[in-house]
Amino acid sequence: MKVFIFAALAVLIFEASLAVDTHEHNKVVCYWNVTSFERQGPGKFQLEDVRPALSLCTHLIYGFAGINPDTFEIVSLNPNLDTGAGYAYYRLSTQLKKSFPDLKVYLGIGGNADPYEETHKYLTLTETSEARSKFINSVNRILNDHDFDGIDLAWQFPPVKVKKNRGTWGSLWHGIKKTFGYGKFKDDKEQEHRDGFTILVRDLKTQLRPKGKALTLTVLPHINASVYYEARLLSPNLDAIHLMTFDQKTPERNPKEADYPAPVYESYGREPQDNIDSSVRYWLVNGTPGSKIVVGIPTYARTWKLTSESQISGVPPIVAEGPGEPGPHSGIPGLLSYAEVCTKLTETNLGRLRRVNDPSKKYGSYAYEPYNGDTGAEGLWVGFEDTDTAGNKASYVKAKGLGGVAIFDLSLDDFRGVCNGDKYPIIRGAKYKL
Repeated sequence: MKVFIFAALAVLIFEASLAVDTHEHNKVVCYWNVTSFERQGPGKFQLEDVRPALSLCTHLIYGFAGINPDTFEIVSLNPNLDTGAGYAYYRLSTQLKKSFPDLKVYLGIGGNADPYEETHKYLTLTETSEARSKFINSVNRILNDHDFDGIDLAWQFPPVKVKKNRGTWGSLWHGIKKTFGYGKFKDDKEQEHRDGFTILVRDLKTQLRPKGKALTLTVLPHINASVYYEARLLSPNLDAIHLMTFDQKTPERNPKEADYPAPVYESYGREPQDNIDSSVRYWLVNGTPGSKIVVGIPTYARTWKLTSESQISGVPPIVAEGPGEPGPHSGIPGLLSYAEVCTKLTETNLGRLRRVNDPSKKYGSYAYEPYNGDTGAEGLWVGFEDTDTAGNKASYVKAKGLGGVAIFDLSLDDFRGVCNGDKYPIIRGAKYKL
């Protein structure tokens, strides 16, 4: 009997030791989008480029795996990179722990890797115990095969807009838009999907807990937490909740209006929920311990074209005309890496962006080059993070007693040290203020 009691105590002590979070309030969660390997030129991001960041990161999220819509099992989205004989990044990423023994490496699932028309599988998976079990079994297999320390559910629910209080004319116009198919998805099984996701998280954590594996949630931009997440029931079964509270305004969603993409606080005339503080308060009010809330910081800028209709002052919100031209490294319209922003702020041969800092520490920095009336050349408006704004967000995290910051992602920070000689300046700016 005594032997049994001691064995039981040993198991409890072991499980308790696994639950201890050595980075309760200073997490630096770094996302690695492995498809950045496919970029050409200086923007190409390889495994060796990850290493200099890992003295700064406490957690590394390998992004992203997907879900098979027929079997509801985890699938590699980049087989050649993930498991192929040439690279095998799944295996190599977890082997990084040999050089960085305190690092935790998680596999991210979803993460906006699927096109919008395929996102409904994230809802369907939650609807039946059979589908949930298939997914959970596939999680167990992939963790056993590749030694990840946990799974991050970057669940790609279809975006649902927050309900607004509309006047008579606003309601009439909204009705017209609905008639002609405008607007976002409306989930007719909202409660069922919310409950199903809660059960999925509970059952998955039940499987992972005895193995010492972590389970985290990434709330992607424009995923309405009040629709899809039962915060009070989820948080006991999650080790951390990563709030991707950026891309509040993007040139795709808001092509005619350039504005701060990642403000900390609400500002006049904007939607009250489109800021970091609003998202944080939602989870806190709904029972989530502050230490489990991790605030997302982007390493990239959002850009818009300015025309003759745009104000010359550059002050947002400002009239715009769709996404800015893609950068030479990132190659995505309306998006620039931090290194590309640095270059544009210092170049003189093609004109220089005018930088405007944020002394209030509430909204973020921006830069602009106005439309040139003499030549007809389009202008550019850029909302971006830098070391100062990343530090301001980390200071907010510290003041609120939150869990840390989540950097999205490594490949769009200045990983070559172009800006000031230091690699990963945005991660550094955040980490040193925690």
